Amino acid sequence: MRSVLEHFDKAFENRIRLQIMSVLVANENYDFNSLKELLNVTDGNLASHLKALEKEEYITVHKSFLGRKPNTTYAASELGRAAFIRHLQALENLIKQQKQ
Repeated sequence: MRSVLEHFDKAFENRIRLQIMSVLVANENYDFNSLKELLNVTDGNLASHLKALEKEEYITVHKSFLGRKPNTTYAASELGRAAFIRHLQALENLIKQQKQ
């Protein structure tokens, strides 16, 4: 059991960070307001979880302007995509072990 658990990534233990990565791995990128609406979280809550993923270098941030309005989009980095896939595989392996 320990060998399965060692592949879990602490960055994805939080439900919101897991949801963020799920969205970013499934989509090329996503903007802040769309993520906030989709996940039904507050600005501050989303910002802190995005910052944690950015610190791990699991996401990339692109800031631009649409007209005069700032627009921030996020994308899964290659490192983040690989870490997320490893985490999902560890979850799958854990589930398979429980069935045996």
